[in-house]
Amino acid sequence: MVARSPFLDSLQTDKQLVGMVHLQALPGTPRAALSPAEIVATALAEAEVHKAAGIDTVLVENMHDVPYRKGVGPEAVAVAALAVAEIRRLGLACGVQLLAGANQEAVAVAHAAGASFVRVEGFVYGQVSDEGYFDACAGDLLRYRRQIGAEAVAICPDIKKKHASHAITADVGIAETARTAQFFLADALIVTGSATGVPAAVADAKAVREATDRPILIGSGITPENLAEYWPYADGFIVGSYIKEDGHWANPICPARLSRVVAEFRRLAASQ
Repeated sequence: MVARSPFLDSLQTDKQLVGMVHLQALPGTPRAALSPAEIVATALAEAEVHKAAGIDTVLVENMHDVPYRKGVGPEAVAVAALAVAEIRRLGLACGVQLLAGANQEAVAVAHAAGASFVRVEGFVYGQVSDEGYFDACAGDLLRYRRQIGAEAVAICPDIKKKHASHAITADVGIAETARTAQFFLADALIVTGSATGVPAAVADAKAVREATDRPILIGSGITPENLAEYWPYADGFIVGSYIKEDGHWANPICPARLSRVVAEFRRLAASQ
């Protein structure tokens, strides 16, 4: 019997709030300044802040590795796996995203370290991003997942990649893109804004909800003020920029901001 992602099961029973853990710049990247042990310790500290606030699922991402390139090296895979393994020891569920478009590497990290999902770029169709052209990866990615026995890792692609031009698929709407991602066996779908911290269009979330039967996550721009707008259309909410000091992703976590998001999430969950 093929194993199933516990994160996928949770999305289909209760709505989920997912906090971001942004790894400090990894070895070899332009802003790298910490040792692998220090990077892991910083990630673990961020995860502990989330746990204390009542969040039980985090998404680990190499956001500080700017400027991004397509793919990552083995050193990034190694440090990310160490960080995820340590966070899992806290009892938190984990997802993994490795920028840019390092989707197979993210699956490998998740499988090795006990994470239950990956956030994927460029799953279906082509797009031009700030890192260059991304071709569709669904066929190769799902075959790789099967080859390494990682079926318990859910594949959660962004329907339209952030920081990208979608002019070459301008005649393919978000609903059709979502249907294609479902046909290509995505486990859940992520609706996002045009850039980090930019809110997704509520109309996009509604369109994807009506077009597919996959669980849906909102992948950018979540705040306590707009969470209720997405509530009818989404099963999960990924929050990153808002919970940082001054609402900027590169800053440390602000516990007060984090608490406000958690409080609003709990209020909405209690009222449903």
